[in-house]
Amino acid sequence: MVNIQNENGTISITSEVLTYLAGDAATSCFGVKGMAGRSEKNGPLQLLRRESMSKGVHVIYNADGSLSLELHIGVDHGVNMAAVSRSIINEVRYKLSQSAGVPVRNVDVYIDTIIG
Repeated sequence: MVNIQNENGTISITSEVLTYLAGDAATSCFGVKGMAGRSEKNGPLQLLRRESMSKGVHVIYNADGSLSLELHIGVDHGVNMAAVSRSIINEVRYKLSQSAGVPVRNVDVYIDTIIG
């Protein structure tokens, strides 16, 4: 959970909200089929539905109040993976800083599957 202090009090943002925002930002990028995850420990890889896409996002809270994120995604066949990854990193940083006011230190993108 992230706590943001201002003159009126404290705003608390849960991990679920942060993972949803990050997953939504990532899946809105061109070439991304969806978030990827495993159904059970070391189970088969699958694309996640919209309501469970937060399983493809791992949030790490840093000591300085910033976040580091790990995103597991599936992409379309034939896309430039480096360009898609850069697009995801920029979109996730922007969306979290604008929507939640949370500084993002690091975004790691793991392309787990290619669909197509």
